[in-house]
Amino acid sequence: MSDQGVRRVALVLGTSAGGVGRHVRMLAERLAGDGRQVVVAGPRATEDAFDFTGAGARFAAVPIADRPRPLADLGAVLRLRNAVRGADAVHAHGLRAGAFAALALAGTGRRARLVVTLHNAVTAGGATGAIYGVLERIVARRADRVLVVSPDLGDRMRARGARRIDAAVVPAPPLARPSRSPEDVRRELAERAAGFTGDRPVVLTIARLAQQKGLEALLDAAAGPYAARPLFVVAGDGPLRRQIQERIDAERLPVLLYGWAAPADLLQVADALLVPSRWEGQPLSVQEALKAGTPIIATRVGGIPDLVGDAAVLVPEGNAAAMRGELDRLLGDHALLKALAERSARRGRELPGEEDALHAVLRAYSEHAG
Repeated sequence: MSDQGVRRVALVLGTSAGGVGRHVRMLAERLAGDGRQVVVAGPRATEDAFDFTGAGARFAAVPIADRPRPLADLGAVLRLRNAVRGADAVHAHGLRAGAFAALALAGTGRRARLVVTLHNAVTAGGATGAIYGVLERIVARRADRVLVVSPDLGDRMRARGARRIDAAVVPAPPLARPSRSPEDVRRELAERAAGFTGDRPVVLTIARLAQQKGLEALLDAAAGPYAARPLFVVAGDGPLRRQIQERIDAERLPVLLYGWAAPADLLQVADALLVPSRWEGQPLSVQEALKAGTPIIATRVGGIPDLVGDAAVLVPEGNAAAMRGELDRLLGDHALLKALAERSARRGRELPGEEDALHAVLRAYSEHAG
C-alpha cells in the first residue's frame, strides 16, 4: 500500500488540552485538505477544544481517559472499533490511545495499518505503572510503526519488542505575531510583580504547573543570588498552582505565576527561557523560543538535546545550582547572550514544519515505507 492508497484515515487521541490535541488537529486539517476521508476519535472535550470537524474531519466521541478505568476502558474499545471500521490507516496518539486502537483493530476482519505516536514518557510506578507496562507491550507488538518524540522512548519500545521505530515530527505552529508591544508587556509585569523595574531581566518558563515540569527546581534556582536580579515569569496553570504560590510567598521569591498567555507576547521581553522539566519530548515552548530567537537554558532530558542542537545551554535535571550558575553567567555576559540568541534563531529556522509532519506520517502509513 502506497501513501496514495491510504484514502481513509482514523486519528485517535485521549484526553488532551495542549500539544497533542493541536498536533492531531493539524494532521486532520492537512489530511482532509489533501482529499482524504478523516475521522478523529477521542473524548468529547477534545472536539470542544480543537474543533476537528472545523478542520474537515468527522468526529467520533470515544471516552479514552487519562487513567485506567477497566469497565469504561472496555466500552471505549468497543466504541473505537466502530469508529475506525473501514480505515486504511489508524494513527493513535499516546500510549493509551495506541493500546486501545490495537485492541479495537484486533476485533475487525479488515487489516488497517496501525501507527502509534508516543508523545510522553511513562512516569507512574506501582500498580498504575504495571498497567502501563502492559499497554506498552500491546503497542510494541501490534503497531506497524511506532513514532517517538525522543530517543529514550524509542529505546524503551524497542526493549518491549517494537519492530519499526521512527522519530516523530511534531512541529509547533507558526509563531503568532505579538498582540502587545514589549513596553505594554513590561508595564503589566511591573504592575503585577512588586519591585520589578524595566531594567531587570526576565527569565520566562512556559509550562503546565504539574510534577513533570520540575518547577521545584526552578523555585530553588530563583532564590539566587543573582547580580542582575531577574524576575522569573511562569506562564501556565495547573494542579500545583496553590502549592507553588504558597512557597513563593513564604520565601519571597522573585517569581510571578502569570497564568496562561500568548507565548509571543512574553517571548519578546524574555532575556532567556528556562526549561526545568524532568522529562520532555519535543516541547512546543522550546520550539517557539527557538523561532523567536530567545536564549534557552534547559534540562538535558528526553528529546530536548536533539531538538535544540547547539542552540541552548543544557543542565542536569533537578540541579538547581547548575541552573542558577548558568543563568547568572548568561545574564551577566551580553556578548554571550547575543551569541546564544543568534544560535537559537538559526536553529528555529531549521526546525521542521507542518508539511514535513504530513510527509512523515504519510510515509508511516505506507507499508513499504523505510
